Formats: sequence, structure tokens, C-alpha cells
Amino acid sequence: MRLSNPDRVYFPVIGATKLDLARYYLAVGDGIVRALQDRPCMLHRYPTGIEGEKVHQKRLPFGAPPWVQTVGVHFPRYDRTVQELSVRSLAEVVWAVQMSTVEFHPWNSRRADVERPDEWRIDLDPMPECPFDRVRRVAHVVHEVLDELGATGWPKTSGGDGLHVYVRIRPEHGFADVRRAALAFAREVQRRAPGDATTTWWRRDRDPAAVFVDFNQNARDHTIASAYSIRGVPEATVSTPIRWDEVDDVEPRELTIRTVPARFAALGDLHADIDDAVFDIAPLLAWADRDERAGAETPPEAED
Repeated sequence: MRLSNPDRVYFPVIGATKLDLARYYLAVGDGIVRALQDRPCMLHRYPTGIEGEKVHQKRLPFGAPPWVQTVGVHFPRYDRTVQELSVRSLAEVVWAVQMSTVEFHPWNSRRADVERPDEWRIDLDPMPECPFDRVRRVAHVVHEVLDELGATGWPKTSGGDGLHVYVRIRPEHGFADVRRAALAFAREVQRRAPGDATTTWWRRDRDPAAVFVDFNQNARDHTIASAYSIRGVPEATVSTPIRWDEVDDVEPRELTIRTVPARFAALGDLHADIDDAVFDIAPLLAWADRDERAGAETPPEAED
């Protein structure tokens, strides 16, 4: 793979270049490929670095070599099917870097059936006045509820101020059902942590110091940064897999393009076994039915 303009600075604050991006993704190769494997993937491209224009690229960029894998995704709003990147090898990741990609945002479904997710995503999104210790507390509640359900959660930092937890699920349901299940779970977390967690849909109505358990990340065509994705922020933080016993001590701002390769070399991919622990969301759908009978409403899927 030939990398053009390898010395172009993408992160001026730390001096990280396009070549540094490529070397980072090579260093975490097994992890980033596993996180993206066979999923439609939106690219966040920064052609002149993170201080310049940001391009949200769904359609595969023009000029891709024939070996770059894609998957067709239909967008009903436009009645159009586009080809999105669908990684099967590290070469495709490096090619995306050559195309100025910094962040990778995969779907929670795969090419075998893009309409049936195999991944349930729990996004702990702190509101502006929320301290990170509160995110930690809510994460422990998430872990507690998952354990009671018999589900295995795989935590990671978001690369920002929050935490994500992924759960592999059977690809037997559409996005609407997975979102309903995620909302039912989020409501249970809120019940157990009423002072810390919220499921309030409209941002203007949320406690500014709460953690929003963002169930809507399971809606169709909603994506978040993958495990091992660099984020387009000045410090080049990384959305990094962690162990549950690290939740109380992890400092997300310390997990960056500079530090994660050594961590990966020492620990390997902490999500390496994620495909071996598959959960049936039937109990969560039963919770959703219960909540709806009690009068709970399902918010719209539009942006809040």
C-alpha cells in the first residue's frame, strides 16, 4: 500500500501525521479488523487534518481498488442503495487511512444480513455537567444487570467522555426490536441508578449532570466509533477495550494513538472472544412488553 503525503500532520497538538495513523492501525491490526469485520462502515475523513473539513463518508470513496470489499445498504428515504466499505482485511483499513480516514463507524449488523443486528450497543453518554465518576457508577449497574440476564458485556472507552458496552446477540431481530430491547434495558438501569442515569429522550429535558443511557444507538444507520478507532480530537484519543475491573481506574484521555499500541502489545485484544458469547434478547423484549403495558412510550428514532 502506497501512502501519499505521509508527513501531513493530522493532529497538530501532538504532531501526529498520516504515517502515524497508518502505523497505529497496523499496531492494533487484529483488533480493528475484528471490530469492523463484515460490517457496513461509515468513514470520518479529514482530508487536511482534524482542524480542517470533516467528511462523513457512507458511500465508498471514488477510486477504490477492486480488492476493497463493500456491502450494499439501502436507504429508503432516498430510495437508493449505496456501497459502503466492509472490512475483511487490514489492507482495507490502511487503504481507508490513505483516503484520509481517522475514525471508523461500523453498523451493528453484518453483510450476511444488514437488516438484522448481531450487536447490541449500550452507550453511556454523560451530559455536559456529569463527572466521569458517575459514568463509572452507571457502568457497574450495567454490569450487574447484564450478569443477572446471563449476558456478557464487553466494555470500552468511547474515546470521549463516556463508555460503551457491546453485547453479541443472535441476528434474529430487526433494528426496531433491538432498539426496543435496548430501551427496556436502559429503563432498568435507570430504575437502579435513578440519581445517576436517565433515559429521557429530549436533550433539553435531561438532567445536565446525568448519564444518558443512549438506546437510540441501536436504531438503523446509527453508528458509533468502533473499538480501536482513533477519534478526531486534538489528543487523538482511542475508543479502547477495557476489562470490567479497570472501570474504576481508567482515564480515557490517557488512551491515545501514542499509548494504545503498547497496551495492545501487552494485553492483546480484550474483545478477542466477543463472538463466542451470544445473547438472546427475548428477556429484554419481554421487559419492553411489560413497560409498554404499563404505559411507557417508545420515543421516535429521529435525532434528539
